[in-house]
Amino acid sequence: MKETLKVLNRMLKAGVVQRYAIGGAVAAIYYLEPIDTVDLDIFVQLEVSGSELSILAPIYEYLTARGYTTRGELVEIEDMPVQFLPVFNPLTEEAVAKAQTIKYARVTTFIMRPEHLVAIMLHTGRPKDYLRIAMFLEQRAVNLRSLMSVLRRHGLVEKWKQNEYRFKR
Repeated sequence: MKETLKVLNRMLKAGVVQRYAIGGAVAAIYYLEPIDTVDLDIFVQLEVSGSELSILAPIYEYLTARGYTTRGELVEIEDMPVQFLPVFNPLTEEAVAKAQTIKYARVTTFIMRPEHLVAIMLHTGRPKDYLRIAMFLEQRAVNLRSLMSVLRRHGLVEKWKQNEYRFKR
């Protein structure tokens, strides 16, 4: 993953993306015990131009010009399947903007905060998301006061209350 992160940082420096943050299961692994995942989810803030369908085109063009191959929506970057997800609502935009700066194998990278990860999982609402939210709570990997603040800002408090029974064990 170290080499993949170096490529992402070069994309940032080249202006292909304005900001990025690791999200999804790989970000969850940073805060929790290991869980199973097949790809690296990278949320990106992009300069918007053209149609929504072509928003990721500059990323794919940059990477394929450097010899990286695509497989559906995934790009193989240094043997790591990567899925690029443009920020798609105020929650994901905030999650990328407020991502933590960390070092992984001496490479600087950005990772979503646990409160944003939980809020995104709640918003998405898949069964595996609810299981991961329970893990965050059980392992005390999320600050509840900060989480509630994020949920209030993004209109998710009612959904939290409706699904809270799923997170109690």
